[in-house]
Amino acid sequence: MKKEDKQIVIEKIAGVLKEYSAIYLVQTTGMDAEMTSALRRASFKADVKLMVVKNTLVKKAMEQSDVDYSGLYPALAGSTSLMLSNTGNAPAKLIKDFLKKNKNSQLPLLKAAYVEESVYMGVEQLDALCSIKSKNELIADVVALLQSPAKNVVSALQSGGNKLHGILETLSNKE
Repeated sequence: MKKEDKQIVIEKIAGVLKEYSAIYLVQTTGMDAEMTSALRRASFKADVKLMVVKNTLVKKAMEQSDVDYSGLYPALAGSTSLMLSNTGNAPAKLIKDFLKKNKNSQLPLLKAAYVEESVYMGVEQLDALCSIKSKNELIADVVALLQSPAKNVVSALQSGGNKLHGILETLSNKE
């Protein structure tokens, strides 16, 4: 590949990296064509972009980025596939589900991930990545926590008003 062509590919990869907040480096070498196709279909359904790229080109694209991906560099060895998503835990859940369905397979194998400005290295981090909540889920949790006390106060005031109305009505009927 010519140097100019490499630069174009690096710029395209850098542009793709900017679009996504979660980056997973995964080993897929050794998967047969049927399993690879199944993984691609599952990725498409889960809104996860799956790309097979050269390590040197990915590293150069990461170096051009404003984000510090240096923690991922040690994982850029051997063949690497990128799984990209804007939901931090979607690729981890996809990998876990795929491994459950294909019990005989060890692949895809998580090498590293960059999620929510943190680097996760190794397969043992897969469960931790699955449990990460997205920003929207965290916002929903905070809103629910903030609404709960207000709902309790409104409910108490409404029920208190009904009780007070009942007591006054009973007192007026006594006479």
